[in-house]
Amino acid sequence: MVENVEKIKVLGKEVILVGTAHISQKSVDLVKETIISETPEHVCVELCEDRYHSIFNKDKWENSKITKIIKDGKSWLFLSNMILSSFERKLGKNVNVAPGSEMVEAINIARKNNIPFELIDRDVQVTLKRTWGLLSLTEKAKLFAGIFAGIFESDSLDEEFIEKLKGSDMLSEVMNEVSKQAPTIKRVLIDERDQYMANQILLLDAKKIVVVVGAGHINGIKSILLKSKKTKKVINIPKDYLVIPKKSILTKYIGYLIPIIFIILLGLSISSGNSTMVYAVIEKWFIINAFFAGLGAVIAMAHPFTIIAAMVVSPFTSLNPAIGAGWIAGLVEVKYREPKVKDFNNLKKIDSIKAFWGNGISRIVLVAALVNLGSSIGSFVALPYIIALLN
Repeated sequence: MVENVEKIKVLGKEVILVGTAHISQKSVDLVKETIISETPEHVCVELCEDRYHSIFNKDKWENSKITKIIKDGKSWLFLSNMILSSFERKLGKNVNVAPGSEMVEAINIARKNNIPFELIDRDVQVTLKRTWGLLSLTEKAKLFAGIFAGIFESDSLDEEFIEKLKGSDMLSEVMNEVSKQAPTIKRVLIDERDQYMANQILLLDAKKIVVVVGAGHINGIKSILLKSKKTKKVINIPKDYLVIPKKSILTKYIGYLIPIIFIILLGLSISSGNSTMVYAVIEKWFIINAFFAGLGAVIAMAHPFTIIAAMVVSPFTSLNPAIGAGWIAGLVEVKYREPKVKDFNNLKKIDSIKAFWGNGISRIVLVAALVNLGSSIGSFVALPYIIALLN
């Protein structure tokens, strides 16, 4: 059997699993050779509609509505997506292979030979939202720390190392390590998608199928297919695999808790009859909120008017959970630094931390995210100072 190729007969189908590295020329060649030699009735690839369009419809970014991303409060989700893509692109530069080239090759070969192809991966937005919603605070910190470290340190990775990652022993070791450090990440990013993709394969109306997936999914998909073979039935996807986790009661209402506490503290200062204290409470709230929101805007390298706007609105938006300071700061940034077409085109070229600040789109998202973060920190910092004033 060819290395990284598994053949399984299940429920009247012959499934040929091709395990790839997403930035490997050998994987591109293996995909081409397998499809041509096997002449399948159907080709399946580890892509969803969104990721497919981002690869094949290059103009999609030009139609992106950056203001909608900001208004919908998706700045951090958008940044997470971009950071992950940036990390993968940087790895690809080391071996001169664009990320996902083997998926592109599979689709192009299928089209050339009039073979139907299927996108079998779960929607990337569902995956990202489930990952973010289910991660603990500690796991979120580990995820961002690992990705940022990878962006800075990935220069040492070469093609030989990437090829080794496709080996089952090394993959098992990597997956075991991920499970220990952040079990939720492996469960949502790997295990759930293995189940989803295996289900899509089994439901496909074809007798011979070539399936192109990342090598890290081979063992999981194989085991699910073998289980279906044993039980002689398709194993259905659990319904919650497509559900976005709801915010906890604490997360949902914590935004209202801060203004309530401030209003109570302000009321206590007013009831004391000490006008100096009332002024001091208001002053602390405004200065500390403005400082941290402004600091977030400065770190994001925002336009001077954006920095001023962030500082002015933060003390007020902190008292109204329905409106974020970052939401307003991002819109001000759009007004004074309207993104150019080249910024949308260059989103696909971001492969370093510095590049996030150099691109008009990613900088706007950074402004919205960091101003919101700064404003939140300002609120938490201001309250203890105000409490100390009342003692």
